[in-house]
Amino acid sequence: MHVFSTECVKYQCNIEKKQQTKKEKMKERRDRWLNKISSIKLAKEQQVAQAKRAAMPVVGDMRPLADALPELCQLIPATTRTSRKASRKNRVPVKKKPEPTDFSLMKPAQKRKLLESETSRFSEAVKNLAHSKTNPLAAIGEHLRKRLKQEEEQGPS
Repeated sequence: MHVFSTECVKYQCNIEKKQQTKKEKMKERRDRWLNKISSIKLAKEQQVAQAKRAAMPVVGDMRPLADALPELCQLIPATTRTSRKASRKNRVPVKKKPEPTDFSLMKPAQKRKLLESETSRFSEAVKNLAHSKTNPLAAIGEHLRKRLKQEEEQGPS
């Protein structure tokens, strides 16, 4: 009886297909063809994306890891999501744009300030080198240590 039921289903499908008009058949065939083309195109795009991710020298393909990790909205409890408005009011205002580090993008006042500070540092370095003719490399190293310490103190504030 099981064989009979599958043959019945096949027979019904054939009857339904015969009842379709030629135009409907052509439209169905065209749709199948378009679906096939789009699936091939999608598969090729995914293959190219995977090859691009695999070609990254340091990280490699991170897609399996991203798929395995839970979404951020699942990790954050619902109570913290509703308290966003309250936390926005308590925020400290942050500068909109950081000062550009590229000299060509700086404004004239920023360029002048940078040049003045660099010339003063250079003259200080030359003065220190003139005082320590015995070991100029040690003087340069000392100057760099002072400079790095000065930049670290200015950075967090």
